Amino acid sequence: MTLRLIEMIVPEPADGELQELLTEQAVMELNLIGLLNGETLVRILLEADKSEAVLDILEKQYSDKEDYRIVVLAVEATLPRIEIPEADEKSAKEDQPEEKPPERISRHELYDDISEAARFSKVYFAMVLLSAIVATIGLEHNSVTIVIGAMVIAPLLGPNVALALATTLGDLPLAKQAGLSAIAGIAAVTLMTLIIGALLHVDPTLSQLASRTQVGISDVVLALAAGCAGALAFTTGVSAILVGVMVAVALLPPMVTFGLLLGGGQIDLAMGALSLLLANLICLNLAAVLTFMAQGIRPATWWEKDRAKKATRIAIGLWVTLLVVLVGLILLLRKS
Repeated sequence: MTLRLIEMIVPEPADGELQELLTEQAVMELNLIGLLNGETLVRILLEADKSEAVLDILEKQYSDKEDYRIVVLAVEATLPRIEIPEADEKSAKEDQPEEKPPERISRHELYDDISEAARFSKVYFAMVLLSAIVATIGLEHNSVTIVIGAMVIAPLLGPNVALALATTLGDLPLAKQAGLSAIAGIAAVTLMTLIIGALLHVDPTLSQLASRTQVGISDVVLALAAGCAGALAFTTGVSAILVGVMVAVALLPPMVTFGLLLGGGQIDLAMGALSLLLANLICLNLAAVLTFMAQGIRPATWWEKDRAKKATRIAIGLWVTLLVVLVGLILLLRKS
């Protein structure tokens, strides 16, 4: 059972209003602690997948207060352990509404995690260049192990998942941040590998290079599945799963392959690597948007929901159109 501890300082003595607000919520513990300065420390212990509804209530009720701040803490363990009796579980299922809330972390936690992964910084830029260098060495030495090492670093995964979340929430600032980070990373890798490809002799027959100069339907299916898994890993807060996803929906190896072959004058093969890169980008974003929607990720207020719905429709239409065009080109090239 994954738990969260929500803490908040209310700048006034607590009354029964807060208990009334949280009466219908599945709160395990609610403690109101009076502080010496007249403020109240509110501490709420609950399951992680129940935290979003509580956070929305608190935000709506107290957002107009001065120095308002809610802190969400991950609970590693509690002593004694909290166990739900079988009778309570049965009654909870019977009383449960037909629309069951999704088993995921709150929208607020998800936003903080993903926006941090998409932030453009010196560390992000360094990780992009370093992973590109590792991928270049792995491709040049035809080493699967080294290439996988570059795939696991995967700094470009964060901005793309953030772009999908921004689309789902209709969050323009996050979309701009994610888009700029992704474009800057792609431009830096492409420029660097172009120069390396022009200076060094690139052997296109190496298996690690040759395998990334063509794209098939199986690559599209793999990227879609990996994109769904990546979005699910973020929404459940299980970061360890991301390692496998990073390997599956790798963006850097085909990007590095494109730059090396283009710099070496292998135009046709470079376009094949570019096709694989575009397929991964399109499928990752499309699958992530659809997964976030299926997980019930949406804004809290109705006007934000309306804006997000329009943005999501446009994004899905765009990604699906690009995917159809790409699959059509793949099938056309296979016939010819």
